Amino acid sequence: MTQRIIKNARIVTAKEEFTGCMVIEGPNIQSIDSGDTSVASAEDWAGDWLLPGLVELHTDNLEKHLVPRPGVLWNAHSATVMHDALCAAAGITTVLDSIVIGDMDRGGARSQTQHVSIQALHECRGEGLLRVEHLLHLRCEISAPDIVEVFERYADDSLLELVSVMDHTPGQRQWRDLSKYRRYSERYGRFDDAQYEALVAELTAHQLRYAIPNRAAVIAASHARGLPLASHDDTEVGHVEQASEENIAISEFPTTVAAAQAARDAGIAIVMGGPNLVKGGSHSGNVSAAELARLDLLDIFSSDYVPASLLQSAFLLCETAGWSLPKAVNTVTRNPAHAIGLTDRGELAPGLRADLIRVRKSGGMPIVRGAWHLGERAF
Repeated sequence: MTQRIIKNARIVTAKEEFTGCMVIEGPNIQSIDSGDTSVASAEDWAGDWLLPGLVELHTDNLEKHLVPRPGVLWNAHSATVMHDALCAAAGITTVLDSIVIGDMDRGGARSQTQHVSIQALHECRGEGLLRVEHLLHLRCEISAPDIVEVFERYADDSLLELVSVMDHTPGQRQWRDLSKYRRYSERYGRFDDAQYEALVAELTAHQLRYAIPNRAAVIAASHARGLPLASHDDTEVGHVEQASEENIAISEFPTTVAAAQAARDAGIAIVMGGPNLVKGGSHSGNVSAAELARLDLLDIFSSDYVPASLLQSAFLLCETAGWSLPKAVNTVTRNPAHAIGLTDRGELAPGLRADLIRVRKSGGMPIVRGAWHLGERAF
């Protein structure tokens, strides 16, 4: 089995940071020590950081490659391979590809790509085309009339590791501000007032008819299979209380301090978007990740729609919220991995997977100089 030794690296474990050496044996970490080594063949990292490979629970990045321009659908295999390469370059070694299921966009891009993207994921994995590990996160639009049918189609998928229940009906949760919803919904084309009002009325009617029974069905089916569950865009304390009663373990992107505090009180892991922190706020006008970090109401970052934001967020936490680097790095490695039961990765420790990245700062930003998955070079 091939052995590799790294020296003079700024190693960041789950609890501390120090300059030291690491020995990698095949796909696993064999040992970690502070100080130097006399082994002549050791790789000198010249003081670069050695971090665990990043773990991504929720990314829409694949959609950018599936639909590179409005009305343009790209080949799903090509899109998957390019998405994978970008994840590796961003230091992400485990990624849950977030696929929106349920036709809420009336035959739009998401409903046209949901099935081909899951099929491409399996085929690209099977053919050994992917640099890092890709798993599946099903994002379930509970107000969509067909969501239960589509969920049951994929509920036993071998790659499924996370299910989230979400409701993007305008007027609540993420889209409390209808003016921001209109601006977002018109990103691919304008509505006149009558068309916009008809759209809102239709979506509201679907919510009233389908949301409650569909949510209950998806949650029950997920619990029956032992699948981790997330609640999306919790806004009110009542949303979190409902999630707690439903034994949901993750709150994705709470939109208010009150919701985040309720999640903390209930022992529910809090996920925020990296772009929110990097850009200094939410694009839809909700609570900022920086505010939650300063209140210590943040456990996990998702890169959401910018893979590079995951690593940037960890380093920004040290500057904006005064967090230690180990605590900050845990939000993009150990915490997301453990939230879905992946305890073989997410930190640097003997016996764990050799998923790791080499990082150096340039222009004040952390840059990935190399990424390894199971000991093999991915980037």
